[in-house]
Amino acid sequence: MAADISGVITLKGTPPPEQFLPLDPLCVKLHGDKKPATRFWNTGKGNGLADVFVHIKSGLKPSDIPAPSKQPVVLDQSKCEYLPYVVGLQTGQTLEVRNSDPVLHNVHPTPVVDGNKEQNLAQLPMGPAVKFVFEKPEILLRIKCDIHPWMFAYVGVVEHPFFAVTDKNGAFTVKNVPPGEYVLEIFHRKGGKQEKKISVGADGIKAVDFKVEVPK
Repeated sequence: MAADISGVITLKGTPPPEQFLPLDPLCVKLHGDKKPATRFWNTGKGNGLADVFVHIKSGLKPSDIPAPSKQPVVLDQSKCEYLPYVVGLQTGQTLEVRNSDPVLHNVHPTPVVDGNKEQNLAQLPMGPAVKFVFEKPEILLRIKCDIHPWMFAYVGVVEHPFFAVTDKNGAFTVKNVPPGEYVLEIFHRKGGKQEKKISVGADGIKAVDFKVEVPK
């Protein structure tokens, strides 16, 4: 039987303040009175750190890895921001990027790993979704909009479905992990990487917590 790996990632230290985004007039109108800012260090309850990519780095057997899900991972463009900011994707799985805005965007993946194709596709206001498939692992693969240069999203591409992204309070759950001995890795864009060796049994929940320090 499979088990879940759950935990909370907390931030230690005081990060620099976020900066307001340099929106153009049309994007300002979409936000109304709200002033959106960068999302480098999103924290919530108990200083839990959001937008951390968590995945099994090693230990899986080939027989443990299922075929990519036919269900796409969805990334939306809303009020001139990518939502979510960080997502996970299995190699061979479809990333579907939508445009919920009444403005023109372009979707520009900028991979650095050979075998992952760079593309740059215009997307009409509230137009049809554009789709991408990446064949090689890459953490984190950047997606940007050149029309609105503050717009970024990041994709953790791995060879299996055993990954998660921390929520607004730093919590995560990697689901349905086969029993075994693994290395679990976390990656935050500003806080870097950490890993722990873990043993997953045949039932229940394996609890694994991390602390990410603000670089000095």
